[in-house]
Amino acid sequence: MEHALIYAGDSVPGLVREHNEDALLCCPQLNLWAIADGMGGHQAGEVASALALQVLQASCAAGQELDEAVHAANREILAVARADGQRGMGTTLVAARFNQAAFSIAWVGDSRAYRVSAGHIERLSHDHSWVQAMIDSGQMSPEAARSHPQRNVILQCLGREDQPLQVGLLHGSLAEHELLLLCSDGLTGELEDMQIQQLCNSAQTLDDLVAELLVQANAMGGRDNISCIVIGREPALPSVEAKPRGLLRRLFTSRKP
Repeated sequence: MEHALIYAGDSVPGLVREHNEDALLCCPQLNLWAIADGMGGHQAGEVASALALQVLQASCAAGQELDEAVHAANREILAVARADGQRGMGTTLVAARFNQAAFSIAWVGDSRAYRVSAGHIERLSHDHSWVQAMIDSGQMSPEAARSHPQRNVILQCLGREDQPLQVGLLHGSLAEHELLLLCSDGLTGELEDMQIQQLCNSAQTLDDLVAELLVQANAMGGRDNISCIVIGREPALPSVEAKPRGLLRRLFTSRKP
């Protein structure tokens, strides 16, 4: 049986930054969701993130594969930056596209994708960042990376001219009682993975979950713009023998048009 996708998403500037350079794309018509985290200062960052999602949506609508659409967004950002004298503007990106339960995820930078269930959280994306490279080489622990002064240094972004773009890409599937979470680093910079999983397990609806993630990230400092989108599959009614508990029982009650 095919199940409808349900989702919720929101973005806030945080408590420190005056402007929000993050952008969200929720396009159920294309089964496409994405978050872009702009950089380059007010105007430049906002332009880059909004442009990335505009081109991503148009390219997917034209039949391009997800990673091809990300490359198209990169080319457009570079062209606009050169034409407008905004060299240095850029954006990270994480995007998910579904075909029923199957999904593809593409990312550039340190915006992330997670798969979450009642008892587990799995980071699907792999940060293109300096601290992640240090972790991968064994020179730094994940715990040390969270507070390292160079934790925000990214090695890949859309709009970078000095090296070829590398797009992370993976394919997977989402079970009935799992969530796919997309988020900017404003969320993961404040909340650890297990804190995110615990909030997922205690939420009543998808809208409540998004709101609580943003509230808690702000409560931990809100030092960056914070954005997240959660996507799930609306399950069939459970049998008496298999009544879901916790996240399984609560989360799938909020539908977005």
